[in-house]
Amino acid sequence: QVQLVESGGGLVQSGGSLRLSCAASGIISGIYSMGWYRQAPGKQRELVARITNGGSTTYADSVKDRFTISRDNAKNTVYLQMNSLKPEDTAVYYCNADTTWAARGFWGQGTQVTVSS
Repeated sequence: QVQLVESGGGLVQSGGSLRLSCAASGIISGIYSMGWYRQAPGKQRELVARITNGGSTTYADSVKDRFTISRDNAKNTVYLQMNSLKPEDTAVYYCNADTTWAARGFWGQGTQVTVSS
């Protein structure tokens, strides 16, 4: 199993910044991609950003040029730097990891991000 622990969420004013962290532990060999998803009340969970072991990144259009995903392979940690936050970014943010050996991805418990107007 892979355990993912998120941190860094909180309440911030519109235009502010937050940095989320996700630390992976357990059977981490074979993790080839990690990412952040979010789910707002009444909405489906959606991709925010992903990063592969090779450093390739993917972003949702709604966060491009505002959010940056990065990873520290030595610490088995992925980060999401969120700048210019908007009220519509309010959601529970979940960390995800895909491995070469599991049929499904692994998820963290989620961290709340609230952006006030």
